[in-house]
Amino acid sequence: MDESSVGSWRDSYRGMSSDNVKGLVLALSSSFFIGASFIVKKKGLKRAGSSGVRAGVGGYSYLYEPLWWVGMIAMIVGEIANFAAYAFAPAILVTPLGALSIIISAALAHIILRERLHIFGMLGCVLCVVGSTTIVLHAPQERVIESVAEVWDLATEPAFLLYAALVLVAVFVLVVQFVPEYGQTHVMVYIGVCSLVGSLSVMSVKALGIALKLTFEGMNQLIYPQTWIFTMIVLVCVITQMNYLNKALDTFNTAVVSPIYYVMFTSLTILASVIMFKDWDRQNPTQIVTEICGFVTILSGTFLLHKTKDAVDGSSASIQMRMSKHSDENAYDPEGMPLRRQDNMRPS
Repeated sequence: MDESSVGSWRDSYRGMSSDNVKGLVLALSSSFFIGASFIVKKKGLKRAGSSGVRAGVGGYSYLYEPLWWVGMIAMIVGEIANFAAYAFAPAILVTPLGALSIIISAALAHIILRERLHIFGMLGCVLCVVGSTTIVLHAPQERVIESVAEVWDLATEPAFLLYAALVLVAVFVLVVQFVPEYGQTHVMVYIGVCSLVGSLSVMSVKALGIALKLTFEGMNQLIYPQTWIFTMIVLVCVITQMNYLNKALDTFNTAVVSPIYYVMFTSLTILASVIMFKDWDRQNPTQIVTEICGFVTILSGTFLLHKTKDAVDGSSASIQMRMSKHSDENAYDPEGMPLRRQDNMRPS
């Protein structure tokens, strides 16, 4: 049995196509660029906020900060690499590697931004990665699509239309009701908008990727209006995601934003894919139960991350209060920078 298993593994290893290798390399590169972009963008947001209105309270001074644009370019390069990876390799190979961006982002935040991550926060990151990876690894293979019109038919079925309508209503409620009141204190508000919109953008990105791939293979899909509709949806969704992701990064700890964003984005994307492509119809009960266990693991990791944020913020506030007692000016720390509490009380 052992020899046959080893032989089967060797056969599958030798059978890995060059396209899969290209997809693997592109996915790894994507994780590095995206993980690093969080840190570079946050560095730019901090620099822009010191001389203008912070993004967290509605400012756009970061658009004039070169460092923020470096981070944005790095993110765009990462997303392009990720988009290309899906064209060469199956999603079951590419999607789990996105978890590496969390590790990269948390490590760079600790080194460059000096953002503290508690040991239980590290455990929370691990649980989030394990849970998300479990779900993705047990997800079914994507169905073969031969035309962008076929994707449009799937997107306009009642089940997915209902999901899209619920997402749009939820985003509207978050933006109108919760963002003004809770955006500065609850990380899930900004990340919720990014993740909900992101689940729709990924479905459109898949459709656009299929259209481009078929076009390059000689079957022109650019003549179909559905291709351009999906393109417009992608543009609107990406702009919305970037806007609220900037607000989240400027307001909360990067090591907390990155894992929660990845978890919610991945979970909602898988849910959207299950509804649109009917993936669970081709799965057995064992696979479905395993995916549910993955969701429980994700929830556990998210809980730990929230508790860690509270503990770190509480300890930081205590240190600042002690330092303020020995400062000549109550509103400034020894380095002359406004305290976090004073900054958070700035009127919006």
